[in-house]
Amino acid sequence: MTRDQVRERYAAAAVRVLDSQVASGGCCGPAAESGCCGPSAAEQEEGFGARLYSAAERSGLPGAALEASLGCGNPLMVAELNPGETVLDLGSGGGIDVLLSARRVGATGKAYGLDMTDEMLELARRNAADAGATNVEFLRGHIEDIPLPADSVDVVISNCVINLSTDKSAVFASTHRVLRPGGRIGVSDIVADNDLTAADRAERGEWVGCIAGALSIAEYERGLTEAGFVDVEITPTHEVAAGMHSAIIRARKRDA
Repeated sequence: MTRDQVRERYAAAAVRVLDSQVASGGCCGPAAESGCCGPSAAEQEEGFGARLYSAAERSGLPGAALEASLGCGNPLMVAELNPGETVLDLGSGGGIDVLLSARRVGATGKAYGLDMTDEMLELARRNAADAGATNVEFLRGHIEDIPLPADSVDVVISNCVINLSTDKSAVFASTHRVLRPGGRIGVSDIVADNDLTAADRAERGEWVGCIAGALSIAEYERGLTEAGFVDVEITPTHEVAAGMHSAIIRARKRDA
């Protein structure tokens, strides 16, 4: 099952980081040789990982949060978070985007992280404790069925995770449900050129490597629109495989 394969890959990535902390007395060791989403550590320089964040953003974060960063972009670049807001990170992994969000929303705001992998949740909670973040909470669950009440979140972010789902329409519907009227999304994800077939995408990489399961730009826009989102914008940022791009996706829920 694809979900089980994704969970196993994420768990292995988290265990590598947790083990490196133990081996080095709490300080992260060298970057893992391969990530749960994307290519090897050397290749991550070209489109995946912590190097997609500025030095100022990386400053002060636990080393384990940086080492476990396996995304394809930086959703905080477009999320435009404000003090006092509630933000949710879908597929929060080691917690880097949750911790950065917590900084921006401040003590009067709240940053949630949602992940299905126990090992990643353990790592994320350790990172939050090491960072001294008190306005964060990590939830176990699936992005297709977000365990939060309706109309409870101002902003939803995600970093190279939605492409891993086998039911993206459920992800979009669940995201729309938890957003307050006027709420917005700022997502980094992998998208395909519109002329690439599903077979073309599969030739370029595995589902668990964030390639085969990616939607085309048109499919992504249609999925968000059908879920009720408006003002959908999809902006490719860099190529990760032939005809496959990391992209920033913006949209919002209609006002009440």
